[in-house]
Order: sequence, then structure tokens, then C-alpha cells
Amino acid sequence: MADTRPQKPHPQAGHVLLEVVVDTSAGLRAAADNGADRIELCAALGEGGLTPSVGLMRLAAETGCPTRAMIRPRAGDFTYTADELHIMHHDIVAAAACGLEGVVLGANQTSGALDEPALKSLVMHAKAHGLSVALHRSFDLAPDPLAALDIALSLGITTLLTSGGGQTAAQGVDGLTTLVKHAAGRIEILAGKGITAENVAAILVSGVTSVHASCSAPIPPHDNRAFALGYVNAGMRDTSARSVAQLKAILTGAGGVS
Repeated sequence: MADTRPQKPHPQAGHVLLEVVVDTSAGLRAAADNGADRIELCAALGEGGLTPSVGLMRLAAETGCPTRAMIRPRAGDFTYTADELHIMHHDIVAAAACGLEGVVLGANQTSGALDEPALKSLVMHAKAHGLSVALHRSFDLAPDPLAALDIALSLGITTLLTSGGGQTAAQGVDGLTTLVKHAAGRIEILAGKGITAENVAAILVSGVTSVHASCSAPIPPHDNRAFALGYVNAGMRDTSARSVAQLKAILTGAGGVS
């Protein structure tokens, strides 16, 4: 049976790929309609991103924009029990069944080093279901980034999302530069954390050709009663169509292609 999932975009030489992370249907539309080359789909971005619902995954597939689902069963660290890994395997199957392009995941030992056996099992399971695999910023917990990068390469991971070890990508430019050089084109180094239209040019100096951003803006409470009862957080944010378009315009100019 032919694979009808949207395929991962292949940027032209000099083009900078824009991945936008979203956790709502409105954010999904804002990203897909305003220039995102790829979407990372989550629930609960305020918790760093959790596995999205099947309904949201199906809606993402309908946009036609290549989408990868976060596979993260709970908030907190990335040291998982056997039961949690079992859940992740089931969620990978759900992402494939919904027609997504890939998944985003990670697993670490308590030391911060990558949990190679757990990752190998997850990656093999995803690939068996036709999905690409991105390793998320749990990578930045690893005490030896280059050794961790070599593990990712050995496992056939497609993409590495990283801030270069910094609190933000802007603070991790030196680390990003080192990772790009070590990767030598064998894996996509996707710079992420705190990237905006205002700072992206400085981050591109590292040599990355893919960036990951939320492009979010505060949203005002639209139901005073819900706000009063604590259902609406005053700090809630969602993807801004304007921010996506602005960042895309800058990246298009940086790449020199349309």
C-alpha cells in the first residue's frame, strides 16, 4: 500500500527550514497557513509538550503540512519506567495511523546520558511504522554532547532538536556550531528554544539550516467566568500567525530563496 503521509520537505541549498511547535487546533492552522515547513504537534506546551490527542493528530494530517507528534507520556524528566515506554510504543502506532510524518521523543538515564536501549526500541518501533524520528531537547541533558550525537547517528535518528546546551539557542550558539561540524550533514541539527524573528540571524551563524520555534503570543482571557474559576490561565499563549509569517520572511531572506 502506498505511503500517503506528507513527506519531509527537502530545502533547497541555502534554505532554512522552519518548524513550528503547536498544541492547539488554532495554532496548527496559524502555522500551516503562514509558512511553517514542518509542525511539531504537542499537548500542554506549558509543560514542555506532551503527546497530543488522536483528534489533533488527525487534524494535523489533514493540513498537508509534514507533522511530527511529540511522544511524551507525562511531564517531568525523561527517565521512563517499563509501563511508560509501553505507552510510548502505543502512541507511536497512533501517530502512524493518523498519517503523520514522524515522531519526536527522548529517553535518558538518571545521569542525563541518553538511554540507548530505550531509544533503540522506540526508534525501531517508529521506523517499523514508517515514521521519521526526532530526538528532542532531552539531548541537552547529556554530559557528553558529541557522544550523545554519535548515539543518535547510530540509531538512525533523523533530527536532533537542541539549544546547543544553552538555556536558549541564542546562548548555545557555540555548542550548536560544534554539533553542526560533528554531524557533517549526517543528521539534521534543529536549533530550538527561544528563537524569534529578532534573534534568529545570530543563531544561524552556527551553521544550522533548520530552526524550531513556538512563534507564540499571549492570548487574552475570552471568558471572564472561566478565568475567575481558574480554568483560564492569565499567562496562556498560542501560536501567532503574524509571528510565524515574520520568522518565515526572515528565514526566506536569509536563505535567498523563495
